[in-house]
Amino acid sequence: MPNSQRLSVEGILLLIGLAIGWGLNWPIMKFIIGEIPPLTFRGFCLFFGGLGILGLARASGLTLSIPNGYWKKVLWICLLNIVAWNVMATYGLSMLPAGRSALLGYTMPIWTVLLSVWVLHDKFTLRIGIALLLGIAGVFALMSEALMNWFSAPMSTQLIVGAVLMVAAAWCWAAGTVLMKRWEVPLNTVALTGWLLLLASVPIIIAAFFVDGALQKMPSTLALWGVVYNVFFAFMFCYWAWVRLVTLVPVSVSSLSSLITPLIGVISGILLLGEQPGWPEYSATVLILGAVAVVNFSSAKKINSAPANSDPI
Repeated sequence: MPNSQRLSVEGILLLIGLAIGWGLNWPIMKFIIGEIPPLTFRGFCLFFGGLGILGLARASGLTLSIPNGYWKKVLWICLLNIVAWNVMATYGLSMLPAGRSALLGYTMPIWTVLLSVWVLHDKFTLRIGIALLLGIAGVFALMSEALMNWFSAPMSTQLIVGAVLMVAAAWCWAAGTVLMKRWEVPLNTVALTGWLLLLASVPIIIAAFFVDGALQKMPSTLALWGVVYNVFFAFMFCYWAWVRLVTLVPVSVSSLSSLITPLIGVISGILLLGEQPGWPEYSATVLILGAVAVVNFSSAKKINSAPANSDPI
């Protein structure tokens, strides 16, 4: 299916919602996994998030059936994009500060661009290269203070394992995104997202039963509200928005545009926690917004009109 080389109005709105939802969620997740074991937390959110999305799809009259011949492809996308990312990123987050986890997790655009050139035969244009450099520079600027503190202190085994898990999670997220684009499962994005979350919950819930065991005590009210936020916004809305975004534009555009997410995380800290911005925040803002602008800039000759999509949500 042909798609535009830059974000449409719909894509921009999806990106804003996605960036806010996932950007705010890094510190929320860090707090939750201090009270709820990682696999239990993620399995619960995936299960009820998947059920909720499939319920919305059914209520909207959309088909829920995965087409014949696509089950194996959906399972591969689910394994990489949902299961591997959620498990490794959650454990990586438990071993690292939230800021460092976000930095390593958002190396995803690097792997996405490289994999899209190899798997999808996308052209590595000068525009993509400039956007990639600007985006990565912005993320590093955003986390510069944390990085300096990180490398100035001795690296413990926990920090090393956490860093490896986050980079591996980022690679799996990228690989799943590229495969999603390559195979283009002929199913509306609402139902596809629901199936991906629900299928991913099965092995994670089974693993949680053996690894986490039963909860030792009832989580705090704040942690439970964080779980509610994750189910309805970080999972149901944001995962649908991500799948939809991947179908609208090339993966290099969607992945590089997602670099706004860690920027939102820092801005929310400034607005909600009263943190004072400095040169890292200001320079990162310019670099990341510059990356998003560059990757979405295209002359009129290069813009293809995307066909109307029948998804009602």
